[in-house]
Amino acid sequence: MRKITIALLSSLLIITFGACKNSATQVENSKPALMWFDAEANFERFSNPDSIDYYLTKIKSLGFTHAIVDVRPITGEVLFDTEFAPKMREWHGYERKDFNYLGHFIQKAHELGIEVHASLNVFVAGHNYFDRGLVYSTHPEWASTVYTPEGITSITNEKKKYSAMVNPVNEEFQTHILNVLKDLVKRYPDLDGLVLDRVRYDGITADFSDLSRQKFEAYIGQKVEKFPEDIFEWKKDEDDKYYPERGKHFLKWIEWRTKNIYDFMARARNEVKKVNPDISFGTYTGAWYPSYYEVGVNFASKKYDPSEDFDWATSEYKNYGYAELMDLYTTGNYYTDITIEESLKNKKSVWNETDSQAQSGTWYSVEGSCQKLRNIMKDNKFIGGILVDQFYDNPAKLSATIEMNLKDSDGLMVFDIVHIINKGLWKEVENGMRAGGALK
Repeated sequence: MRKITIALLSSLLIITFGACKNSATQVENSKPALMWFDAEANFERFSNPDSIDYYLTKIKSLGFTHAIVDVRPITGEVLFDTEFAPKMREWHGYERKDFNYLGHFIQKAHELGIEVHASLNVFVAGHNYFDRGLVYSTHPEWASTVYTPEGITSITNEKKKYSAMVNPVNEEFQTHILNVLKDLVKRYPDLDGLVLDRVRYDGITADFSDLSRQKFEAYIGQKVEKFPEDIFEWKKDEDDKYYPERGKHFLKWIEWRTKNIYDFMARARNEVKKVNPDISFGTYTGAWYPSYYEVGVNFASKKYDPSEDFDWATSEYKNYGYAELMDLYTTGNYYTDITIEESLKNKKSVWNETDSQAQSGTWYSVEGSCQKLRNIMKDNKFIGGILVDQFYDNPAKLSATIEMNLKDSDGLMVFDIVHIINKGLWKEVENGMRAGGALK
């Protein structure tokens, strides 16, 4: 019996060695590498199953382990059949033939050994550049009410912002988006996971609707005498730039908004897991934690107390860290400074789309961000994301940021494949994957 076992083991070793030797892409580490497929930017190109097959095979050859397929762009339309939302059939004049888009992704990817996670933009339902989406067609009442230096208005009037975000505490919208999530998971039992994007407020300007005021007053147990001034008021600094001057309820307002996002995350996880207990529940957020309170998000571990480091956090703020709710957490290390040394030398200011003011410091480099994230995430893993179009003018840095994220975080997320295709950056991706240990 022992001789037979040894023989079988020997045969398996020979087969395994042969397979490794002949493989074009031997993965050296176990860290996941995610390639993002945006819905709108790739709409025409991926309207044919052959294109899906070609590019899935391409990313497999470069060591990618996951395809993140966007199926709910910011308009609120979806790229799969469901009774709960309209299907996107046309974009920029191109009409897609009817086929099982997500289903084909899943089938081909699984043949290649790639996981497929469906991405959905959550608290948004309109594209302001084109006046298109649910808040423009059927549900204008869902649109977030924003408080800008010019006054209080619907976000659909802010044409400099492309995302028409919704009010996260709107219960009708929450019911809608949860139905979409549950139906998606039900229709695609072989789907590996969900990655929820834009699970946040639009920014510090949102949401200042009557509904939000009523719910906030119920939370603090008193009336807000001056609204919005008791939350904050827009003032100008010495450089004539606007900044939010905090009112007496500002800190509780920040705490309350974060609780709203936490509560939704917990509810969404629970409801989709009821449909499929094995589905991975994930999210994407920006990595710029020092200013991310402005969008009502605390993605840190509950073991981390931000009130010890930041003046915007109450002692209760830590209760709404949702890291422990995530099976897969991806975050945007969208910085052109790769190392801490580089950031100290360049002293750049970073102004992300969700910020009301510019930010600076070693956090805003890939290496520095990863080090800081280790602290706030505690034992929870995070996957460092890159934004490819930041490196159009310096492709070598694309390789460097891929390498740094693979080495210093728990994986890599690349946004988006369209940028690589359009600029022919495959060699730079390959170099980064190889240097980061994802390719032999």
